Amino acid sequence: MNYVTFCKNYYAVTGIPTNLITEAGAIYSALSEQLHISTESPYPLYPSDYNPEFRFASPDIVYGSVQIEATGEYIILGPVFSVPVTDELVRSYMHDSATPLKYKEVIAEALASIPRLSHIQFCQHLVFLHQCVNHKEISVLKLLGQRAPQQLRQSQQHLKSITENMENKKMHNTYQFECELFQFVQNGNVNALQNFLKNNTLQLEEGRLAKTPIRHAKNLFIVTAIKTAVLGAIPGGVDIEKTYQLLDLYIQECEALQSLEKIQALQYSMILDFCQQAGETKIPAGISREVYTCMNFIRTHTNESISVNDVSDSIQKSTSYTMKKFKTELGFTIGAFITRCKLEEAKMLLTYSTKSLAEISSYLCFSSQPHFQSLFKKQYHMTPLEYRKKSGVMDTIRL
Repeated sequence: MNYVTFCKNYYAVTGIPTNLITEAGAIYSALSEQLHISTESPYPLYPSDYNPEFRFASPDIVYGSVQIEATGEYIILGPVFSVPVTDELVRSYMHDSATPLKYKEVIAEALASIPRLSHIQFCQHLVFLHQCVNHKEISVLKLLGQRAPQQLRQSQQHLKSITENMENKKMHNTYQFECELFQFVQNGNVNALQNFLKNNTLQLEEGRLAKTPIRHAKNLFIVTAIKTAVLGAIPGGVDIEKTYQLLDLYIQECEALQSLEKIQALQYSMILDFCQQAGETKIPAGISREVYTCMNFIRTHTNESISVNDVSDSIQKSTSYTMKKFKTELGFTIGAFITRCKLEEAKMLLTYSTKSLAEISSYLCFSSQPHFQSLFKKQYHMTPLEYRKKSGVMDTIRL
């Protein structure tokens, strides 16, 4: 089979960016071909026990891979989004793929054309691809189970039994259970939520919400989703508009399902997703929201020439106020943090990209390549080339 042609056809039919890569680099990239832009793969290959594999680049950006067992090549699907593409998402993607800022407009247009998919819908694509190229079957539930260790799968089984008992009217004390559940979502701690679902011994009771089991399960899902969004995600700091967009997507996905097992799996995925979204908004202890916003602004703009004024504008405060508050809480200046973030990004590019030192210096907006090399050596006590060789990247990288 000509897998490049296969990837091109899959992209043409589904609209999902489809890529063919090896450990030595990309063979074909749908977005690169469409936009005539060379981008680095934000999907570094590493040994994995899973094939296919489902991976988060962020809570809103997912990728998937299917290794072609006959050739060792990989078909990579993504990026795929479960929420509308915002300016923040575009910047995040460009940051991960090391795409120069001058291409932002065409990248934004291309990403906006990608169909929105829930995690279950995306996994169904990976299952189909795996069957096409490897002639093997895998369940969507098993693929979703990769999201966390065995504990997650045990929690999923536990939630399934809870749902079944709710359907059979064998449980009571729903209110107390829900209060705890939504508090875990609000706190944004996915591990704690998993432990709660695994170890919870509370009993629940739900009245019959419909005449048929499928309709009852869907109605129960909708009620649970709305409560999780309104009582968990939004109080946990998730943007209201984003929360309702996710809620609409999950309800639409649920209505399309025709089996209790898939509805229960989607319910579990939905609860974890809202919890993870809330976790992304949490601020570390001892750091104010203003300083945390500044830090996030700097981290997501390493490929731009930003100044202290830009950082203070992000929180709508004066430069003097922002500089003083940042230094007081963190112990170092805004300028030092900007440099540190750019150098950390440079380490990633030296390890995983084929960009030359001149390209990295230009991409991260250092004043010159010698200046970049000098700062790098001062920070890490080795030159960028020494770091690249030490990191063990492939020999084909352009120096």
